[in-house]
Amino acid sequence: MAKGYWVSVYPAISDPETLTAYDKLAGQAVQAGGGRVLSRIPSRGGRVVAHEAGITQRVVLIEFDSFEQAVAAYESEAYQKALVALPDGFERDFRIIEGID
Repeated sequence: MAKGYWVSVYPAISDPETLTAYDKLAGQAVQAGGGRVLSRIPSRGGRVVAHEAGITQRVVLIEFDSFEQAVAAYESEAYQKALVALPDGFERDFRIIEGID
């Protein structure tokens, strides 16, 4: 069974500190949904080399055991509450993708 992934890229964040409430709620929802954070750049000290569009802002990669589990975690009540906590003043490109077996 192919894994599922959440991929989030934040091309613009006016005030990163305002994401604190969202981060807490989203982290709880991801954990409850069986997700594992594989990478969170740059907040965890990881390195990034940007090409093409040159986006070096926040990038988050979360792995789930299946695509269906990734979709269910996004649609969960817990994650929907986290989405309400997202502040104004940032852009986000969020995708759920299926891995290759």
